[in-house]
Amino acid sequence: MNTRKDLFKKCYDFTLADEVKALGIYPFFHPIEETEGPVVSFGGRKLIMAGSNNYLGLTADERVKEASISAIRKYGTSCSGSRYMTGTVNLHLELEEKLAEYFEKERCLLFSTGYQTGQGVIPTLVQRGEYVICDKDNHASLVAASIMAVGQSGKFVRFAHNSMEDLERVLQTIPDDAGKLIVADGVFSVSGEIVELPRLVELAKEYGARILIDDAHAVGVIGRDGRGTPSEFNLVDQVDLMMGTFSKTFGSLGGYVVGERDVINFIKHNASSLIFSASPTPASVAAVLTSLEILKSEPELIERLIVNTDYVRQGLAAAGFKLMPSRTAIVSVIIGDQMKTMVFWKKLFDAGVYVNAFIRPGVMPGFEALRTSFMATHEKEHLDKVIMEFNTIGRELEIL
Repeated sequence: MNTRKDLFKKCYDFTLADEVKALGIYPFFHPIEETEGPVVSFGGRKLIMAGSNNYLGLTADERVKEASISAIRKYGTSCSGSRYMTGTVNLHLELEEKLAEYFEKERCLLFSTGYQTGQGVIPTLVQRGEYVICDKDNHASLVAASIMAVGQSGKFVRFAHNSMEDLERVLQTIPDDAGKLIVADGVFSVSGEIVELPRLVELAKEYGARILIDDAHAVGVIGRDGRGTPSEFNLVDQVDLMMGTFSKTFGSLGGYVVGERDVINFIKHNASSLIFSASPTPASVAAVLTSLEILKSEPELIERLIVNTDYVRQGLAAAGFKLMPSRTAIVSVIIGDQMKTMVFWKKLFDAGVYVNAFIRPGVMPGFEALRTSFMATHEKEHLDKVIMEFNTIGRELEIL
């Protein structure tokens, strides 16, 4: 009897995507042909983009685009090496210095993507006999990085989402003499909910743990002049490490971590995802430098973003939609059924509104949702259309 197993069998057996495509409601991998920020082109059609993380609209800002173009002219398209060897240019050092100053920390270290940042920080710090303690709703990149720490003989434990009672229960089970790193999103990417940071800081002090906050969806949205979650709660000096990405507010690509000089220096000389990966491109870094200056000099962008998001949130809530709790730039509408979520998505798409469908395994059963997110550059007419189409389709599908 042949008992050999073909590694690719799981691939051949995976038919869900093709089945959904055949129904015409596949919500993923649709190519954008052109973007003007709040309006994008798909297949020759103009749609309102209500699903982007381009919170301040800076990807379409002429100053940001020109900075990238100028960097390519001066440095070329790539650094052709890792930061550790030949891949560092003066733009990297300039951005690290300015981000450290902006976030009020001693040092900053850049990574090529936000995903790689977590992989550079967590398994580098959490080693044999030490613990990484994660919120169950943390971003997938943080989960993957925590699993990598297990490969370093570290320990990976989780606590119930944003439950400080469960975090304390977990901390009580960990030996006092073990190193501990508590990791949480500042703003959770599915719901837009903000971490209960004041209590988390109290528990970290009580149980001798360090703190890493991933502020990918918080910077440019909350905190003093958009400085993120620790700033929102006046706890910058109490949070050991903050990390984030440039693919949201900063209108670019890459990631960063800020913290104490000695800690950043250790990560810099030991993180595999930094040492063995090509450095951020000059164009990407130049875009962030310009976006950072705009963020600091034009706080009205943040105010406009929050006004826009609150307008939609209030409109959808008034219509009777069930929303996940949030006061950030993310408004998630709970549909509660996988197929109905994809049908709703397709009807919105056909009506000229692009949002994100969140289905299993990205969310728990019963929490399938349409996640909308907004920009400072959305006009009222864009927002009114989003609300109107949600209402029309919500009634049609008997969700309202």
